[in-house]
Amino acid sequence: MRVFDSNWMQIADHLQRDDRIVLPVGSTEQHGYLSLGTDTLLAERVSVEAAEPLGVPVLPVLPYGMAPYFTEYPGTMSLRISTYIAVVRDLLDCLASQGFRRIAVVNGHGGNAPVAGLIREWISEPRLDRVEVLFHSWYNAPRTAEAASRFDDDQYHGSWLENFPWTRVAGVEIPDGAAPVLPRSLVNNLSAKEMKELSPDGSLGGAYQRSDEDMQAVWDAGVAEVRELLENGWINK
Repeated sequence: MRVFDSNWMQIADHLQRDDRIVLPVGSTEQHGYLSLGTDTLLAERVSVEAAEPLGVPVLPVLPYGMAPYFTEYPGTMSLRISTYIAVVRDLLDCLASQGFRRIAVVNGHGGNAPVAGLIREWISEPRLDRVEVLFHSWYNAPRTAEAASRFDDDQYHGSWLENFPWTRVAGVEIPDGAAPVLPRSLVNNLSAKEMKELSPDGSLGGAYQRSDEDMQAVWDAGVAEVRELLENGWINK
């Protein structure tokens, strides 16, 4: 259930029975022909679909992350790492103070990876009650990645892997074919200006699209994997 579909009293009542909650985190950044909100849309949707049968509340997605390498593409927003870490820490502090003891951070953006280090630090801080925090990047988790690999091993930013019906932009025609796959070792060392020059349309390589049937198979694996995490990923169940 979405937190925005509840009032505070309902969430308080939920806490009497279940101390789990989901915090989706995404990014607002270029995705080639796809929505600037792709990572945000996917993180929130996979969280909601996974949590719904379990009755676990899902917070509104954090729509800004760390994407300094894409800032030459208009519409991309990027937080400094210090800002992002501070925001996530504040959110975890709020949840812990309210009584949530099992927090799942469902991530939709590779640039947010440094938050995993914050979580390790945060859960090690002394508290009256043990608080578990799981960090799960849904898009490259084992079963989801395996499902995608059955179709195509070229899985890179702005390509078919993120091209779902709900990340497409109305009226935009997505090309057939594929973009050249940029070496990851190269991409990881590009400035924002160099990135824009090397990838004018924003796709970092691979096919632009696959069938909706193929994409649904990948999506189903992602939802199932997040749901399994919410059910069985905890030390204290």
